[in-house]
Parts: sequence; structure tokens; C-alpha cells
Amino acid sequence: MASGCAKNGGCPSDYVAVAVSVICFIVLLSRSVLPCLIHKVPRTNSSCFWIPVIQVIASFNLLFSIMMSVNLLRFREKHWWQYCYLWAVWIEGPLGFGLLMSCRITQAFQLYFIFVKKRLPPVKSYIFLPLVLLPWIFGAAIIHATKPLNHQCHMGPQWTFPVAGLHALYVLALIAFTRAIRHVKFRFDELRDLWKGILVSATSVIIWVTAFVLNEIHDEISWLQVASRFVLLVTGGILVVVFFSISSNQPLLSQISLKKREHFEFQRMGLALGIPDSGLLFRKEEFRPIDPNEPLDKLLLNKRFRKSLMEFADSCYAGETLHFYEEVYEHGKIPEDDTIRRIYMARHIMEKFIVSGAEMEVNLSHKTRQEILTTQDLTQPNLFKNALNEVLQLIKMNLLRDYWSSIFFIKFKEEESCDEAMQKEGWSFPSPRLSSVQGSDDPFYQEHMSKSSTSRCSSPG
Repeated sequence: MASGCAKNGGCPSDYVAVAVSVICFIVLLSRSVLPCLIHKVPRTNSSCFWIPVIQVIASFNLLFSIMMSVNLLRFREKHWWQYCYLWAVWIEGPLGFGLLMSCRITQAFQLYFIFVKKRLPPVKSYIFLPLVLLPWIFGAAIIHATKPLNHQCHMGPQWTFPVAGLHALYVLALIAFTRAIRHVKFRFDELRDLWKGILVSATSVIIWVTAFVLNEIHDEISWLQVASRFVLLVTGGILVVVFFSISSNQPLLSQISLKKREHFEFQRMGLALGIPDSGLLFRKEEFRPIDPNEPLDKLLLNKRFRKSLMEFADSCYAGETLHFYEEVYEHGKIPEDDTIRRIYMARHIMEKFIVSGAEMEVNLSHKTRQEILTTQDLTQPNLFKNALNEVLQLIKMNLLRDYWSSIFFIKFKEEESCDEAMQKEGWSFPSPRLSSVQGSDDPFYQEHMSKSSTSRCSSPG
């Protein structure tokens, strides 16, 4: 019985390995998908979204292909879809481990150009990733053409060691990119995640090579066959869980934790980077009258007015211009010598507002858009100057005139008059405590202001 299941699959340890791999993949999905669903993170068309998605797909391919290629499951009869070269060569190689490592190398490549070269990568991710994957595709094609696998999907040592060398080559490539960025002081643990991926992948390759060699050379030893394939699948499950991490490509999402009960705090990159007064509202210093005849750039310096205009723009489905202004305004607060935070903020603005198909793409001229996307220095102070001038012109022509006659401006003037009356009567405002992203969400502010405004602003005198 033992020798039979060792050859045909279905041993108790095989099903334990399958259960472990299923649990690992469920953990992977929970870490990658649930935070985005719970916090309603918008989907983007950039590599920040699709590279983690490809990593999840590659992880599934790797686990399922190991399960199919080393006879972990027993089938009563042979089916066409159990073709050895499909699972052991193509899905396990180029579409499994190769794709998983290529995604991580692509992320390291991006980080190198953005934080070391201080510009966007010269090759798009959707082009660079297939290029990195080409050696795996060529290797799989050669193996498929020569057909060295036997009826148990085993290949001899003359093929096992070259395949192991290909695994090691990708680990070395990841080490090379990671060493090139080791001096960068990242704020979202990108470097730690890369080193963690290198450590786990290198350990997995060593274990896999050992198990492969034992599995291929000593296929007459039953217990060794069972133990080696158990190690292969369990190690693969651990690899995909530990290896996968969002933070290398999505800094804001790396701050989401399902273990924390508090609301997702870093809805803005400015808050995540610790930019002073980012998205915060100081009630006391914002109570000053607004003159519609003032220039727009001066009006927008008033946070209360900017917040009111932004709410109006959002109601017209044209809020991207005000949100762009807000992000660029916060970008300007970062000191010029703080290059790392300036790069983080610049990259965030590009991916959110500038690139084609962005979440809140703003209407810019082709020349201005290309000037930003092809810049040779992401830290330059005037990176978004021309874009900001175009956006301010759009706000002035399309939003501002309608805003003066809107209910939002009427409400703003009523609050302004009420605040002015309270100041004249000697009422003091709450201490300038910090609110969260939206000042009106502060429960202490709402409670205090609702009582004071009701008692004073509604009275005749």
C-alpha cells in the first residue's frame, strides 16, 4: 500500500501537504484582497494594481502545478489534462516560480530607477516583466522539445541541475537590484520586503533542489518519494505567503492592517509621509472673510474655502482638479533636501492624476503631461508647475463661476457670518486640535459647534 501510494499518490502525508497549501493560499488571498475590499481601495490601471494580482495568480499556479506534477493526488484513470509537460514544465516554471520572481524583480527595477536614478523607469512594467520572463519561456520550450520527462514526470539529474541554476539565476538578479537600492531610506519597508523575498526564495530553491534531486535520482525508495514531494508542496505554500507583500508597490496599502480596529488613517499620501498639516483643519485660524474678487490661487490658500469648493466640485463629478491642487500643495511643503519624501509624493501624484487612465486623471495638455512623465529628476521643485497653472485655469473657467451661485457657497457664507458673529460677541473657539483628513469628521468639533451655533447663530440678537 505504501509503495503504491508512493508511486501513484494519495498517501496521508500527500493530503496533509495539499491541506497546508490550500491554507497558505487562503492566507495569501486574505492578506492581498480583504484589506482592499474592506477599506474600498479604488482599482487603478497602473502596475501598483496588476503586479500584485499577477503575483497571486503565479502563486496559485506554482502550488497547483506542484500538486499535479509530483503525483500528490490519486486518480483512478489517466486524463489528458494530467499532461506532465503542461504542469511540470510550463505552469510550474514560466507561469509559477518564474512569474513570481519576475514580478519581484520588476518591482526592484522600478524602485531602483525611481529612488536611485530619481526618474521613472525607461521601460514600462508591462514590457519589462515579459522580457524578464523570456529565459523561463525559452527553457520550458527546450525541455518540451527534448521531452526528458518519464511517465512519473521525473527528469534526470542532467536536467535537474540546469533547472535549479535557472531558479538561482533569478534570485541572484533580485539580489543585484536590491543591493543597488540598499542605501535608500525607504519609509514603507520596501527594502525589508525585498530582502525577505530573497531569503525565502533562496531557502526555497535550496530545499527544492535537494528534494528534486532525491526525488529524481532515488525514485525506487518509496518513503523518500513521499517525503520529498511533501517538502516540495509545503515549502511552496510557505514561499507564496512569506514572499508576497503589497508594500513594495503600494505604499499606502501597506499601512492597512486587519488587526487594527481603527479606521484606515492614511487616506492621503501626505498623512502617510508626515507632511505638516496635511489635510488638517485648524478651526481658529481659518475664520477669515473671503473676497470673491481675489485671485484664485490666493483664495485656495484658505482651507475652509478650499474644502467647500472641493465638495462642490465633487458634487459635479469634477473634483479631480481640486484634489490635484491639494496634493501638489502638500508636495510643495516638503523641503527640497528631503528627496525621499518628495519622490514618494511625486510618484503618488503621477499615478493618481497624471498617467493615462489614472484614478483621478486631470485634463492636461499633451506637452505638459509628457514633461512630467519623462522628467529626469522627480525631486525638482517645479515638476508640477505648468500642470498646476493649467488646472487653476480649468477651475477658474469651469467651476468657480458656478460655485459663487451654488448652495455650497451660500452655506459657506452662512458659516462665515455665524463665526464672525461669535467672534464679535467674544466667544472662543475650540483649541486648534488636529482633526483627521476631513475636519468635519471630528466628533468633538461637531458636538461643540452644533451647540454653540444653535445657541448663538439662531438667536435674534
